[in-house]
Amino acid sequence: MNQNDFYTQAERERLSEARQSLLRLSGDALSQHDLELLEAYIGRAVDTGAIRRDAFGLNPVLTDMETALVLAEEIGPTRGALLGVMLNLCVMSGACQTDEVARDFGQDVAHILHGLLRIRELYQKSAAVESENFRSLLVTFAEDMRVILIMIANRVSLMRLIRDTENLEAQKRVSMEAAYLYAPLAHKLGLYKLKSELEDLSLKYLEHDAYYHIKEKLNETKKSRDAYIARFIQPIEEKLKAVGLKFHMKGRTKSIHSIWQKMKKQNVGVDGVYDLFAIRIILDSAPEREKMDCWQTFSIITDMYQSNPKRMRDWLSVPKSNGYESLHITVLGPEQKWVEVQIRTERMDDIAEHGLAAHWRYKGIKGGQSGVDEWLANVRSALEQGDDMQLMDQFRLDLVEDEVFVFTPKGDLFKLPVGATVLDFAYSIHTKVGNHCTGARIGNRNVTIRQKLQSGDQVEILTSANQTPKQDWLNIVTTSRARAKIRQSLKEMHSKDALLAKEELERKLKNRKLDYDEPTLMHTITRLGYRVVTDFYAALAAGTLDMNSVLESYAQQLRHSRGEEERTAPTQSADQYVMQPDEAVKRLMGAEDVLVIDRNLKGLDFQMARCCQPVYGDEVFGFVTSGGGIKIHREDCPNAPQMRERFGYRIVRARWAGKRGSQYPITLRVVGNDDLGIVNNITSIISKEENILLRSISIDSHDGLFSGTLTVMLEDAGRLQKLIKKLKTVKGVKNVSRS
Repeated sequence: MNQNDFYTQAERERLSEARQSLLRLSGDALSQHDLELLEAYIGRAVDTGAIRRDAFGLNPVLTDMETALVLAEEIGPTRGALLGVMLNLCVMSGACQTDEVARDFGQDVAHILHGLLRIRELYQKSAAVESENFRSLLVTFAEDMRVILIMIANRVSLMRLIRDTENLEAQKRVSMEAAYLYAPLAHKLGLYKLKSELEDLSLKYLEHDAYYHIKEKLNETKKSRDAYIARFIQPIEEKLKAVGLKFHMKGRTKSIHSIWQKMKKQNVGVDGVYDLFAIRIILDSAPEREKMDCWQTFSIITDMYQSNPKRMRDWLSVPKSNGYESLHITVLGPEQKWVEVQIRTERMDDIAEHGLAAHWRYKGIKGGQSGVDEWLANVRSALEQGDDMQLMDQFRLDLVEDEVFVFTPKGDLFKLPVGATVLDFAYSIHTKVGNHCTGARIGNRNVTIRQKLQSGDQVEILTSANQTPKQDWLNIVTTSRARAKIRQSLKEMHSKDALLAKEELERKLKNRKLDYDEPTLMHTITRLGYRVVTDFYAALAAGTLDMNSVLESYAQQLRHSRGEEERTAPTQSADQYVMQPDEAVKRLMGAEDVLVIDRNLKGLDFQMARCCQPVYGDEVFGFVTSGGGIKIHREDCPNAPQMRERFGYRIVRARWAGKRGSQYPITLRVVGNDDLGIVNNITSIISKEENILLRSISIDSHDGLFSGTLTVMLEDAGRLQKLIKKLKTVKGVKNVSRS
């Protein structure tokens, strides 16, 4: 086919415009040579008749060019992805092979095309997302993130182009896939602008009357909305300027799809959806002042307008898994109307609008870390389990459903998918906590490990040293992390117990001053009737074989191998021996036999204990861990008595160096009367303190009283005492204590 017959005049003009736009948007990613070579490939494919128009009558070359523009403008230009999109047609049509592409464009582009080819094979087998195909699709996802981004961009460009198609059946199928798979995928990756466009276009094609009804209503009320927004933001602007904050504000009407979902959920008309728009305050803040400025803005707004605490969303302290950071509050504005206010910085807003692309631009700046890698790791973990139906259920849960937010008793915040159980939460804290979990306390009641969690629950995990993972736990958990950890623990339990028994035996030998000799130990094991070494250690671990008997048999065998005479003196009990601290610790303790805590300490794994959160100035001691490092605990740590009683030989004296170290996290518990504005007063005091940062806050009110936890970052015990004293002066606060 001649190229003159394949392109219409309008398509030629659009391709020329798109080519120039792509060169401009891609920056250094694409060169003029890349485009010339690309056009040669496409021209050859068109001339041989390999490329044909699709089911909608669209020119696929133009569709791919539009996809590349979406990638470059909305997501982030990378050479491999852009060239992979536009070479996809040539490879799929058979006009060229991937080895040719690798030769002319590089292996990276060929790798992208390999992923796209696999997706095409899946859809050729079945247009529906079925279990087996879905698993293969996820494998492709996990291999290269750019393949996912291309899929989303392609669906956006296609949805834009099929507006006037006569093939309504194909339009419906494409729209349903966009709503079911691609929009949730874009949401999970933080691409909110593309997610909203996919949802709105899907609604437009699938629910034509509903879409245009809402659109007309929004057009009718636009003037009154704009006037209300102006009245609402004027006093806020004055207050923010008065304190010296740099910012800009804008009103944002909710997407048509979002309004339609609220109408269905609440069973109301458009006029019944009270939060049709939101006010966004975008601060121009330096990286180190971002959170401080956001909380200060929060305090100013809630001082002016009454807030609804049930509708507060703090994604500043703990960002969403896709990296989204913002403070959302709903306040009662003029004319008694509820208004949603979103507070964020320029960096946070860029990430909210452009997702991954913004993360790449801000790489290296301290802030919320994108959870994409964690999400992909969970997908890989699920794939390793080999259960197709469980995999599909888990992936749909992770994509479509919202998240629940639960608190520990100390106020630490955790995110889990809806439907997660107490056991899921235990494993999200730590594998050991999950393995020993027996249940939990939520509020004032005990619940089982099967209890499903709700947002706002304060969960105290109950554990027992005698508890171990069970096979049926796999039917209780919903998260792939928990499922993988349970399987791993079940597999390792026997070998782990045997390893611990071996370590204990070697320690007892050392305490009795008996040299460890491998041949002698093997002889001893054989004499005791064990042919397999692992069976011997398993018996030691289970207690069916007495440790002292083994030690006596080993000592006797060792003397015999050395030709020494039997001694009648009784062997000293291992309990009378004291293990000495590690040699690395001795070297760092100095002549005073005291460990000096310094942030520049070298040669030792050195951490503050999370159980008691010591800060500079506290009376502390060191505890030598089994790995050879040291955990620093407060002298009044709740775990101190047990550590001293059971592991006294691991305790070392410690004191702080003369200079202060870095900031430390401290959890404070606050109790008082539930007075209006008390939370604002507390956060306002903290925001005004120099070198003290508020990291998280959790407040629970009941019967006129409130209790909550605050996590702050500060330098030393002196600042902590001053802060506690100031918080106690807040009207309504009964007590402030350190957890």
